[in-house]
Amino acid sequence: MTNDYYSTTLSAERLELCYQLAPPRVQRYLSAEVEYVASLIPAGGIVLELGCGYGRVLEHLATTSSLAYGVDISIDSLRLARRRLADARNVILAAMDASKPGFDEGSFDVVCCVQNGISSFHIDQQSLLESAVKITKPGGTTLFSSYADQFWEDRLDWFRIQSAHGLIGEIDERATRDGTIVCRDGFTATTVTPERFSALARNLGKTVSIEVIDGSSVFCRISV
Repeated sequence: MTNDYYSTTLSAERLELCYQLAPPRVQRYLSAEVEYVASLIPAGGIVLELGCGYGRVLEHLATTSSLAYGVDISIDSLRLARRRLADARNVILAAMDASKPGFDEGSFDVVCCVQNGISSFHIDQQSLLESAVKITKPGGTTLFSSYADQFWEDRLDWFRIQSAHGLIGEIDERATRDGTIVCRDGFTATTVTPERFSALARNLGKTVSIEVIDGSSVFCRISV
């Protein structure tokens, strides 16, 4: 349900408006995520963003990499991204399922999935991490992020704003708790905790660190 939601109901200009409506604290969170990922791209590096949407993050990553790839399942979002990034000659966009990326093993210096994409996709999280690690170069970095516990009220406030503008359904306030936002139209937004990230990464055979950035994001950083 939610995966289809992002490919139809909450895509392209409607998704862009969600971010334009973000209050100052959320804007700071969004910037902190991009800056953290960008800081880990080596000089001349090649980066892939899983679930790139309309190109909000990719636009920044392209300035610190030699090539920036973005994949998404929403054709409408990718069309908007292509228009937004028309002047960026080092950006490549493709319609692709993040859990089955059609790239060779060891293709990217950094593979990232930010803005809680690991939850938003509503696909098998273990397989998602494994496939992302597989296409990351030896010596490279795979990154997944979710929301920090202390950011809950700010996150909920942002989703209430989105709901008030008709971008997502009415929030079910009684069902919304413990890191999960529930809307009456069937849309849900869950969270991956640090403990869950550790469990998912345990069998990868890689060095893994869990970091909280800006008091808002939990990053699972996998060194390949």
